[in-house]
Amino acid sequence: MQGNDASNPKGLLNALFGLVLFGLLLTLGAYLKSQGLEFYLSTITRVLIYGIAACALNLALGYAGLVSFGHAAFWGMGAYVTGILIQDGHTSGWLAFALSMLFCALLAALIGVISLRTKGVYFIMITLAFSQMIFYLMNSNKSYGGDEGFNLSHRLDFGLGWDFKNPFYFYLLVLFCLGLTLWVISKIVNSRFGRVIQAQKDDELRAGAIGFNVFAFQLCVFMISGALTGLAGSLMANQQNYVSPALLNWTESGLLMMMVIFGGVGTVWGGLLGAIVILGLEEFLADYSEHFQFYVGWVLLLVVLFLPQGLISLFGPGRMRLRKSKANTGASHGR
Repeated sequence: MQGNDASNPKGLLNALFGLVLFGLLLTLGAYLKSQGLEFYLSTITRVLIYGIAACALNLALGYAGLVSFGHAAFWGMGAYVTGILIQDGHTSGWLAFALSMLFCALLAALIGVISLRTKGVYFIMITLAFSQMIFYLMNSNKSYGGDEGFNLSHRLDFGLGWDFKNPFYFYLLVLFCLGLTLWVISKIVNSRFGRVIQAQKDDELRAGAIGFNVFAFQLCVFMISGALTGLAGSLMANQQNYVSPALLNWTESGLLMMMVIFGGVGTVWGGLLGAIVILGLEEFLADYSEHFQFYVGWVLLLVVLFLPQGLISLFGPGRMRLRKSKANTGASHGR
């Protein structure tokens, strides 16, 4: 099983990598602020928000084996809950985050109770169906702008004396939420709960045979993943000062899944790495062609063919797991 426990050398290396990365991101944000490059600061903020959502999906997909194509439901409803609260004059960030995550966790429970009783392509299609039902529901809801959505007049307030309309302060908020999300996911996958989740992914029948309630564990991790995705949706609503049904469309689920596959399935950092590379490619290629997604698709195809464990396998821990996997395969052929 894969893990990042800080009690072993690999865990310490990952912890050091995380500290260095966040130090670089903080320095980069401060530099862009000092140079007045607010556009680039906002772009990086958007990338990090998608990174939170992709890491949340990776918890369910990569560690629990739940290939959900309906995470846009949590992404979009997290944004809608926050947007509706702000529209009604409730600008407390603590309240908005808590209610967005709670609502998405309950929504994940509802979807999970039904979809987790199926497997494979049936699970994928049921999660997609729920997401699309919610998309069309909000698309036809004229009270909240229908298909046009609605604008937000304020951003959330956390009582810190900071104006989060300031791009740098909001960047710091997103960076904090990203760090907290990665820490929570790392703690989960290295806990007893996480080991059970990974065990049932490898062999669900055996996990059930030794006494674990596989359905309950799957439902719990699905709810946690939904709640964290709802947090990302709440941040996105604030980042763009706008909420629309587009956030609920199946294409958002597809984009998040691409980020996970691109970065590395079943890794703590894979979703973030995928978000950085895919959105970075889009920003770069958009300057040269309006059909930039065509070229992004080719890059994704090359990664799937030649780096099946994702871009994370280019780094030390991923490369070690790849070699170990090949060694085990060779040994099994030898037997």
